[in-house]
Amino acid sequence: MDSDIFDVHTGTEMVTDVTSVASRYCRGRGDGLCHLFVPHATAGLALIETGALSEPDLADAVERLLPREDIYRHRHGSPGHGRDHVLPAFISSSLTLPVIDGDLALGTWQSVVIVDSNVDNKDRHLRVSFLSG
Repeated sequence: MDSDIFDVHTGTEMVTDVTSVASRYCRGRGDGLCHLFVPHATAGLALIETGALSEPDLADAVERLLPREDIYRHRHGSPGHGRDHVLPAFISSSLTLPVIDGDLALGTWQSVVIVDSNVDNKDRHLRVSFLSG
């Protein structure tokens, strides 16, 4: 298995597309599996359609499900930061994708995104690993 860590700045948006990072990593590697992992207690990964307003829809859904209010027992950081620590229970911190002839075998509209609601830390790591088939 090969593995590498990439730095990702998630900025001010809750959803950051990282499909190109994974695609470049797998290019030319043949058939196998691509495993993606965000080693953070307050971020996750998802497969969604991007560019068709799904990103703000996902962010709105997270806000409805896990409101940024001061209602959480976990209290360090910004008000409502406890929500950030609950998020990975709903949006997994890892994904495994098939790779065929060096290309991610994604559906036509699928993209890999980091979902990060943590306003205290916008610099993230993405571990991308490849297991040959």
